[in-house]
Amino acid sequence: AEQTAELATLLGYADGIRRLGVRANADTPANAHKARAFGAEGIGLCRTERMFNDPERLPLMQEMVIAGSLEERTPALEKLLPMQRDDFEKILEAMDGFPVIIRLLDPPLHEFLPQIDRLTEEMAEAETAHDEARIAYLQKVMKRYNELKEFNPMIGFRGCRVGILYPDIYQLQVRAIAEATATLVKRGLHPMPEIMLPLVGHVNEIKVLKPLVQEELDKVFKREGITVAVKIGTMVEVPRACLTADEIAEYAEFFSFGTNDLTQTTYAYSRDDAAGTFLPAYLESKILDVDPFQTIDRKGVGKLIRIAVVLGRQTNPGLEIGICGEQGGEADSIDFCHTSGLDYVSCSAPRVPIARLAAAQAAIKNRPAAS
Repeated sequence: AEQTAELATLLGYADGIRRLGVRANADTPANAHKARAFGAEGIGLCRTERMFNDPERLPLMQEMVIAGSLEERTPALEKLLPMQRDDFEKILEAMDGFPVIIRLLDPPLHEFLPQIDRLTEEMAEAETAHDEARIAYLQKVMKRYNELKEFNPMIGFRGCRVGILYPDIYQLQVRAIAEATATLVKRGLHPMPEIMLPLVGHVNEIKVLKPLVQEELDKVFKREGITVAVKIGTMVEVPRACLTADEIAEYAEFFSFGTNDLTQTTYAYSRDDAAGTFLPAYLESKILDVDPFQTIDRKGVGKLIRIAVVLGRQTNPGLEIGICGEQGGEADSIDFCHTSGLDYVSCSAPRVPIARLAAAQAAIKNRPAAS
């Protein structure tokens, strides 16, 4: 959408009034450029798994997931490294001088494998063709699929849990971020990557992973002869993280509320299942006034967010706190973020102008009354 001169002027006024920063969720260089054009002051969420779903990369990702050992995983990871590095370099360049929060791999590994019905079809075709090599390969894939398959993957083997059991995956991603950063610094640019650990619910998870991330950063920066301070933080998306935010803030340099999953884990609603079954009826019969996946539920999810803000800043008064869920671009949720003391909101690129205006409205609405 083209911005008119009038809108640009209005947004300029809004920027002068608002306290909240406005960032964008962007996973590709094209989206990063678009976000910047809409006035985003950085990227609040860059999802690295989106990069792996590219048709050229998916086979390498599948090769890595199928591998049973570190030795088998390494060749696929080494091939993925330059691809990730190139992505990060372009995204950081597009947002030069602004923070870019890169979330390390979050989804369950089985999501990168073909669906079981597709595997079954391929197996039938291979058996018909008596293709022994293909049969052996598909058997290996099916075995791995069954090992990784879960009854409830949303709260299963995903997020930082994958990084703890397969540290080499996170090390690869951090190396790619560090090498991309070094390349840009040597070109005279000012990349500002921040690394986010997903689904942390216990302080010991960040205690294990933060040194691993820092070590990889230090190794690359020392080799390249540069010094860059890279913040390491966590996505806050499970109630336990909110309730123990004081402990987690001893290690995290920033919090970013993933309100999509925080809403799911607080309500015990599966977002996709709820939308297709009971949620419309709940809204129609006023059991729920608003869809909690669109607007922050202030009494439940919001209370957890406020607890986390207070506890986190008790430990670390300078803790940077933002939100990167879908609600980050919705006016009532932005008002809540303003009054709860968050530093920024992050939303999809096209919603950035709306968020800039809503943040200004929140600042005006909540101004202290003149005495």
